[in-house]
Amino acid sequence: MEATVELEGRVALVTGGSRGIGAATARALAERGADVAIGYTASAGKAEEVVRDIEDTGRRAAAYQADQADPAQVAKLVARVVEDFGRLDVLVNNAGVITHEVLGEDGTGTGALERMYDVNLGGVVAAVRSAAPVLAQGGRIITIGSNLSARTGFPGMADYAATKAAVIGYSKGAARDLAPRGITVNVIRSGSVATDMNPEDGPSADAQRAANAMGRFGRPEEIAAGVVFLAGPSASFVTGAVLDIDGGYLA
Repeated sequence: MEATVELEGRVALVTGGSRGIGAATARALAERGADVAIGYTASAGKAEEVVRDIEDTGRRAAAYQADQADPAQVAKLVARVVEDFGRLDVLVNNAGVITHEVLGEDGTGTGALERMYDVNLGGVVAAVRSAAPVLAQGGRIITIGSNLSARTGFPGMADYAATKAAVIGYSKGAARDLAPRGITVNVIRSGSVATDMNPEDGPSADAQRAANAMGRFGRPEEIAAGVVFLAGPSASFVTGAVLDIDGGYLA
């Protein structure tokens, strides 16, 4: 059976693409025919490993260092991708950070919370605003959100949930603005996924497994499959939508 290459000729940018969901997404998009650029903050070695894996499939790939909390760096990242690859068709906003702080208790301080807002919300807004003028007709914008934006379920998640809920509202508005150019804007509301940031043997792992209907952690590749669908031609009439891939956490 021949490989499906419905994204042949497309160029995708995946922020936070050096590991976890971002790395799985970058590889999955390449397997479907796309050339892929990834943004990363600190994991240069892991980023280059993803680039090599993509190049082994015969697709073009490159990694760019950029802090998603800095709108100027985000704008430069998008511009570099267009300059080096010649176009941009798919933007995947995957970069994110998480900070836990129970209200009324001594926490991590406002600095950590401000950075979370700057990356999780500000980084998405900056990327969308930078990409919107250069995205090709029929382009795709996909943001990795969180099921905690709809139901926190655990203490200490108020600020994180707020950043992810805000992204949904922003994406729905952007979907309206960009629809005349055939550009779709959607959010994947991810559940507990086994990554470096949230390992299956972490202190809250048992509680997370118990909270969803499937009783397990998801795999990065399962989230990436949703991105591939939303990035492809079959999802051309899907915009302003929220796709839950959370093992039934919200069931």
